[in-house]
Amino acid sequence: MRQLVYRQSIWTRVTHWTWVLCLIFLLMSGLQIFNARPDLYIGQQSGFGFDNSVLRMSAVETPTGPEGQTELFGHQFDTTGVFGVSGPKSDRQFQGFPSALTVPSYRDLATGRVIHFFFAWLLVGTLLLWLVAGLFNGHIRRDLLPKGRDLRALPNDVLSHLRFRFSHGQRYNPLQKLSYFTVIFALLPLMVLTGLTMSPGMDAAWPWLLEIFGGRQTARSLHFAVACLLVLFFLVHIAMVVAAGPINELRSMITGWFRPAADVEVFSEEEK
Repeated sequence: MRQLVYRQSIWTRVTHWTWVLCLIFLLMSGLQIFNARPDLYIGQQSGFGFDNSVLRMSAVETPTGPEGQTELFGHQFDTTGVFGVSGPKSDRQFQGFPSALTVPSYRDLATGRVIHFFFAWLLVGTLLLWLVAGLFNGHIRRDLLPKGRDLRALPNDVLSHLRFRFSHGQRYNPLQKLSYFTVIFALLPLMVLTGLTMSPGMDAAWPWLLEIFGGRQTARSLHFAVACLLVLFFLVHIAMVVAAGPINELRSMITGWFRPAADVEVFSEEEK
């Protein structure tokens, strides 16, 4: 049996699970906040005498009763039971997202905002801690920064993943590097900056935020879009963990030790 190798440092493991906790509560409390006004706009303000919406979830009255309707870029969809109108007929919920996906599960904007801001700052603090540790121990340079050979090998790596052929190596494969790098250095910073742009206090202190994102409503729409991309990344990430061997992958992220496949090279500490 192939021997175990040390793959994940304590800093990587602690920050990883802290991010998981933060992102779950940020998503569910964010949906609570979204439900206070379940629509998104482009620009500085929402339209009254004009329509600049890109997404709207609502309940509409029909001859057969209320139905959920979602409008996306002018196209309308019946989303009864999921968005707009959800829950059993005996206890209908008329809100954007169902209460099962929000924290708290009942309508409470104030509590949702408190939870959201707490985990937002915890996420920022954890990201800064990870960044310092990653620069100090070489994790970012060694494991996450895509190099020329990674980009050249990316097409073949994508094809291998589509065929469910995974390389259980000591190092991240090109697709892992690119996806992790994008999430940590693009999506998470964009999420933080768009969140700050929605704060009137931050806009007064840093008015350039409004200029960068084209208005507070545009920042809110981008914030929502990035959240959707993070959810998509999470779902794909979980699927890849299951497909690649959940026991081995979870052991790596809990204990740090990983069992590479027999056909891959194992690197010594000096070679890393």
